[in-house]
Amino acid sequence: MIISPDGVATNARSRMPSDIAVTRGDPALVKALARAFRWRRMLETGAACSVSDIARQEKLNTSYVSRVLRLTLLAPEIVEAILDGRQAPEMTLRGLMQTFSAMWEAQRLIWQEAAT
Repeated sequence: MIISPDGVATNARSRMPSDIAVTRGDPALVKALARAFRWRRMLETGAACSVSDIARQEKLNTSYVSRVLRLTLLAPEIVEAILDGRQAPEMTLRGLMQTFSAMWEAQRLIWQEAAT
């Protein structure tokens, strides 16, 4: 399964090899990250006016959209680790949907401790 930038699963056979980004990451985490960054882009470009607007467009709960959007606050190396499948086994979507610090250094410390 390939998740395209718009968050939709894409058939690999219908695309040229240069168009495909392969990930070894947890499919649930990767899909949530793709959604989060797509939704952030929608807010930045004006395609959506608010979290409620995204929730309405996507037919999802506003609370869920808010929690997923927070994933855009993860430190870049944590996002990269998730996409590469190198995150700590304790780093699950369920865990990331809980409150976490927006400070990258605090995130690094928490997830490094979990990995050891």
